[in-house]
Amino acid sequence: MAKRWLGMAFMLFVAFGLVACNQGGTETQKPKEESNTDVTLSEQELYSNNCMSCHGGNLQGGVGPALDKIGAKLTKEELIDIMKNGKGSMPSMPQMSDQAQEKLADWLVNKK
Repeated sequence: MAKRWLGMAFMLFVAFGLVACNQGGTETQKPKEESNTDVTLSEQELYSNNCMSCHGGNLQGGVGPALDKIGAKLTKEELIDIMKNGKGSMPSMPQMSDQAQEKLADWLVNKK
């Protein structure tokens, strides 16, 4: 019985992780050309909409690593590269325009 519950808990954990960091299929995503409205969002809104589910509401980490001091580790260019291309288990973020990625990287690089 305990193995059954452990298995179910593991499956829920994996499912939650996939849903929380899911970037969706390309057929449901808007191309970058159509998503220029994300530039009008604040840095906090960009973070909340695109990063918070994996990196936590206070940048404390969760499924993904903590970002509260990421500016002491990575440059703006490195952050943009990770958003564009992904790294490790983090997927790329094609749903964000280049301008929004730059805006978010500017904000994150000051977290030291």
